Amino acid sequence: SVARGTDAYFKMINAEGGIHGRKLIHHMFDDAYNPAKTKAGVKELQEGTGMFAWVSGVGTSPGLAVKKYLMERKIPWIGPSSGSLHWIKPPEKYLFAVYPLYYIEAKALIQYAVENLGVKRVAIAYQNDDYGKNGVMGAKDELIKHGLKLVAEVPVEVKDADMKPHVMKLRQSKADMVLLWVAPGHAVRIVGTGKAMQYSPQWMSTSTCSDFPLMMHISKGLWQGVIAATFAELPDSDNALLQKYKKDAYEKFAAKGERWGLFYYAGIAFSEPFVEALKRSGRDLTRERLVDELEGLKNFQGISGKISYGGFNPSNGYDTRQGVKEVFLVECLEGGKAKKLTYWMAVQYP
Repeated sequence: SVARGTDAYFKMINAEGGIHGRKLIHHMFDDAYNPAKTKAGVKELQEGTGMFAWVSGVGTSPGLAVKKYLMERKIPWIGPSSGSLHWIKPPEKYLFAVYPLYYIEAKALIQYAVENLGVKRVAIAYQNDDYGKNGVMGAKDELIKHGLKLVAEVPVEVKDADMKPHVMKLRQSKADMVLLWVAPGHAVRIVGTGKAMQYSPQWMSTSTCSDFPLMMHISKGLWQGVIAATFAELPDSDNALLQKYKKDAYEKFAAKGERWGLFYYAGIAFSEPFVEALKRSGRDLTRERLVDELEGLKNFQGISGKISYGGFNPSNGYDTRQGVKEVFLVECLEGGKAKKLTYWMAVQYP
């Protein structure tokens, strides 16, 4: 859905005349979240079709599989659809992250849980890879500030199906709040298993699980009450720019049956700084000019948090290559609606 959102956005721009008279030609493919397929597909596009830039691309592991290939060829990569520290540590001149770090999402959730909910015992169930470990790191660092520590760290392997052992460890920890830093399927299984085992702490989760209509559907309503971090305007927001995208991109160019949801228009949000930099580059467009204009973006406001970059600094990727540095928190309500619990929160890193 991320790539399809980007595609509709580019079609909208082309229908409105393109950028300085040029039309965007967008190629996308489904790599099935398989890094080997990502690498083969990107190589085929670059060496067969040719590409000016790479936009978005879902997942940390697939992205890491092509990062070196793109950077060696000085192909600008804007908006990986993942909040991994790998995009900014170490920073790369041609890589511009948009998605806020999973690390700061975890810090924001812990801060809210401790300061607003009075939580004392926090545990985490995390996917046992880079994605999950980023959440663990952020949670630990924020808890230290409050004189607390995790009471349980429960790793979840991608292949794990039975969540009873995991929930048993969480229940034994007597955690009154549990962070779920896993994929949506595992998150739903953990919440469902917890209910069956009469264990119902305050569940909190990453933006990966903040598409509430989807989460309520696959959990059969059990996601209600979960608090999550998120990175873009809510689907029913009256934000004028979001409504324009819904009317002129989604309604005109989405395939029949496509759902207007967070990760569909995330494909737009991750591409907005690329489009803005193209506009600022004028007709004299080169990759180096695009990079210069991206570095010049300061508090650029699209449908996600404000985006700022800076001149390339090998020792400071967060300030110079991490675009969005803020999130806000939402609670899942009946029917998949979302209640905003906070305004945009700028979270300190590291």
